[in-house]
Amino acid sequence: MSTRSTQEFAPVTGERRQLIDIAYRMLGSLADAEDAVQEAYARWYALPGREREAVESPGAWLTTVASRICLNQLGSARARRERYVGEWLPEPLPDPTEWNGGRAAGIACDPADRVTLDESVGMAFLVVLDSMSPAQRVVFVLHDVFRYPFAEVARIVGRTPAACRQLASAARRRVRGAQARSAPTARDAAVVRELKRAWESHDIDALVGLLDPAATAVGDGGGLVSTLRRTLRGSEEIARHLVRLTGRLSGTTLLERTVNGQPGLVGHQGGAIVTVYSFDIAGDRIRHLWAMRNPEKLRSWAAVTAA
Repeated sequence: MSTRSTQEFAPVTGERRQLIDIAYRMLGSLADAEDAVQEAYARWYALPGREREAVESPGAWLTTVASRICLNQLGSARARRERYVGEWLPEPLPDPTEWNGGRAAGIACDPADRVTLDESVGMAFLVVLDSMSPAQRVVFVLHDVFRYPFAEVARIVGRTPAACRQLASAARRRVRGAQARSAPTARDAAVVRELKRAWESHDIDALVGLLDPAATAVGDGGGLVSTLRRTLRGSEEIARHLVRLTGRLSGTTLLERTVNGQPGLVGHQGGAIVTVYSFDIAGDRIRHLWAMRNPEKLRSWAAVTAA
């Protein structure tokens, strides 16, 4: 590529990381986020040269287009969810520091495609986002997470600033109502470690003590692999299920790993990660357990070391 071409593309290629961050939070799927961002870039490069030159802020243009693509995808996703087998969960992401050399199984781990892991991508937070209407989610992500002013958000979603304020306010009530977590604490890692030990030793009493009495457990297999057929509720039911599960998962090793920026576990079997467990922890108790087994949502885990 010539120096001129490199200089021409630099202002927009540098926006990719931010766009992936925004799109992942809007869609809850890294694959879908990458597709949305790729489509935004395709539309940018399809513009006639004069129109591109007239754009004052390529980054703002790309954010607008990518956000609108996400908004449309969220609308169509509701119909797709009706055909989805079992529960649908957001796609879990590993910590980049745990990737084995940055490349494995033919998957290139481009730094520009790595989502910035903070409290706004914790699994509990993403699950709350998924309960919002498409417009609520897009407005909330743009304004409350990425601090875009309402006037700019309104232009992006095609609504008035006042309407966007109402959408953001409704979204905040959902977040507060679900008591979505903020940053993890050192105690969270200890709770996950204790759960792993109790699980491996089949200690039902210890498991019950680590789970909130009203805890829930949800699995996502996408109809491709076996997982929970329904949401489990209550510490005793979940504890007994975990103990029964160990008998069916012989040869699986539990490993402590970071999941969406928070302490989690992964099931390693036959040289691959087959399950990713993420948790919502309050104090010393686990309130929610999410088990991702859908292999299509575990692509990014192919590069995670088992060491």
